[in-house]
Amino acid sequence: MTAHDHRSTDVDGLPMLARWGAEHPAAPLVVALHGNGTSEHSMIEIAPWLPHGPVAYVAVRGPIQQGTGFCWFTTTVDGRPGPSSLAATCTWFLDWLDTEGDPERPVILLGFRDGVTLAGALLLRAPHRFAGGMLIYGALPADSATRANRGRLAGMPVFLAHGDDDPRTPPELLARTWNWLTSASGAPVWATRDAGGRQLAGSVVGDAGTWLADRLDFLRAHGENPLPDGDEPRWPALPGDGRLPARAGDPPTTTSGIPQHQTSQNAPAHLQDRLWRRLAALDGVRTAPATVGVAGTRSLLVDRGATAGPDRAFLLPDLGEFAHQHPEADGSLHLVLPDGLAYDGLAKGWAVAHPLAGVRLSPGMVLVPGPRDLAELEIVAGIVEASHGYACGR
Repeated sequence: MTAHDHRSTDVDGLPMLARWGAEHPAAPLVVALHGNGTSEHSMIEIAPWLPHGPVAYVAVRGPIQQGTGFCWFTTTVDGRPGPSSLAATCTWFLDWLDTEGDPERPVILLGFRDGVTLAGALLLRAPHRFAGGMLIYGALPADSATRANRGRLAGMPVFLAHGDDDPRTPPELLARTWNWLTSASGAPVWATRDAGGRQLAGSVVGDAGTWLADRLDFLRAHGENPLPDGDEPRWPALPGDGRLPARAGDPPTTTSGIPQHQTSQNAPAHLQDRLWRRLAALDGVRTAPATVGVAGTRSLLVDRGATAGPDRAFLLPDLGEFAHQHPEADGSLHLVLPDGLAYDGLAKGWAVAHPLAGVRLSPGMVLVPGPRDLAELEIVAGIVEASHGYACGR
């Protein structure tokens, strides 16, 4: 079936579907979720902007009739999703997904408006079932983000698009969704906000298609990102029992795109310098001005010929760059950690996922905030030493 051939099915009570793209049962699957009051056919309009190739698409019809269209859940008197209705639809959807080809195939959700609410509920309920989420002009279920554990979506790349003139979603829900996803979810989030919101902007669809193409390329080359296994790892360079404590206070703010940098709670300059001197003295490390990054960024490098670390342990494998420190106005660091340590750092507030981790870059690439005091300097140094050990094959 070509990218422009569509058909609907309704078999044995399963959802009405519109399909296009590849039909191989193990091909990555993108599931499109429409807004309330429309149907699966409304999502076909974006097909020309989505990547072709070995990827299957299916648009699902909401299970509840609403006027001439369909919806995913009933609402409460204040217009918010009914919790029991939303939970029932999640169960219905996951039961259907069990029938949809190879159970190990990567599945990416693409939600629009109220479809974002369902996609968010699914990602939070069963993150192990999904390889990413595209959330366009909508919000997570009300209060779900405040109830979810920090780092709940670690290893789950997300594309998030909001419009400043969105007439459908309450601004407080949009703000809560944006803030939680970009600062506390643990997800690598490419977040974009435009001046529209009443109509789906072509630029947003184009950006979403580019993000999806990159994510699919990464999946084909490297497979799915492993998700947290629930075990608390030990950090070799941390004192005591090697467990990473939770970072105190709210997370710092960071930019939502590229270049990624820290914009609040920045480290004092003297602590940045003290940390740099300590890191530059690590075994086999040499320093240099960064070739990628804002002016003033300094790189930490090791000789690839003398180390056994995999390519995914590096920011720039060809140069041996495993970490770099941003200039004084910022003071944060970019580095790569083994997956388990990265997830632990994300869950405890010591790391923010890079927006393109697992999309174009190593899934363990994170931003680590600069230290605010001497106690934090010890922890940040221990985190960078773990990155150094990863690069050196330890």
